[in-house]
Amino acid sequence: MAVGLLSAFLSGLVAFFIARAIARNAASLGLVQNPNERSSHKAPTPSGGGVGIVAGGLVAAVPLALEIAWPTLAVLGLSLVVAAIGFIDDRRHIPAPLRLAAQLIITGILIGIAPLDAVAAQLSQHLPFLLVAALFILAAVYWLNLFNFMDGIDGLAASQAAFMLIAAALIAATSNGMSTETPLLWWMVGVSGAALGFLLLNWAPAKIFMGDAGSTWLGFIIAALCLWTISLGWLSLWQWLILGALFITDATLTLVRRTLRGENPLKAHRLHAYQHLSRRWGGHGRVTLLYVAVNVVLLLPLAWAAGLLPGVALGATIAAYVPLVAGLLWAGAGEREAVA
Repeated sequence: MAVGLLSAFLSGLVAFFIARAIARNAASLGLVQNPNERSSHKAPTPSGGGVGIVAGGLVAAVPLALEIAWPTLAVLGLSLVVAAIGFIDDRRHIPAPLRLAAQLIITGILIGIAPLDAVAAQLSQHLPFLLVAALFILAAVYWLNLFNFMDGIDGLAASQAAFMLIAAALIAATSNGMSTETPLLWWMVGVSGAALGFLLLNWAPAKIFMGDAGSTWLGFIIAALCLWTISLGWLSLWQWLILGALFITDATLTLVRRTLRGENPLKAHRLHAYQHLSRRWGGHGRVTLLYVAVNVVLLLPLAWAAGLLPGVALGATIAAYVPLVAGLLWAGAGEREAVA
């Protein structure tokens, strides 16, 4: 346990200092993000700080890779490809179709090496295995991109990643009575430590943004850990759906409402509920704190209950999403921006 905590602390330090170094050299690296009509910021700000999260996450993975080389090294390799694509996109735009094609290939490889039997059993006993695999590839790509979409105000994506991974580790450790020396458990904590280390620089007002390198890497790692922990019987698919419910609901409601109006779903915008709230409240900090509070007060207990009482897992998932749909619609998810 002491080694795991030390690894998580070291991951946070690595993430912090690398992000700070990038912030100081952002201009020469071509990583300054200028505000535009679709952004939620008003001043040029360094970006690409998510590289620090990637580095911190890799540091945290060392004990796991030494004990379980496969599939740890494969997952880490795929995640680095995702981060590299995101970093290139941070510096010079990559067309959306090309990014999606690369993500489909990478997540397809992830699904190909993941043991899907336990995941498929939770989804259905009757669907063909190849259909289940295809569904999870699409779901993983969707999650990766929506996590990127939700990285639009200070502190939001980093706090969400930290919450999901710490919550998953707590649920796994307390519900399954596993040894606290389990390396995979501490990698989850270590990645959350990296996110928290970066958060020290990303909290409102942000000194640096995460960028696509960090947001897509975190989305991919969370998807991989979802598959991994389900296959081990640590958490269920329902529990992961609950832990990610706030991001899933905000992004999906916004996408559906924009698509129904005939808008291009790939076009940049600032119509998520969190973006409407940040304009309404005149800042980012309170919105991020609200999302953290909803995660801790509503979603964490429901995810815990879904594990302790598997028979109520579906009901707990519904109980998570119904109030979120109502609340986020009230907050304006997908609404057109008011014209001043």
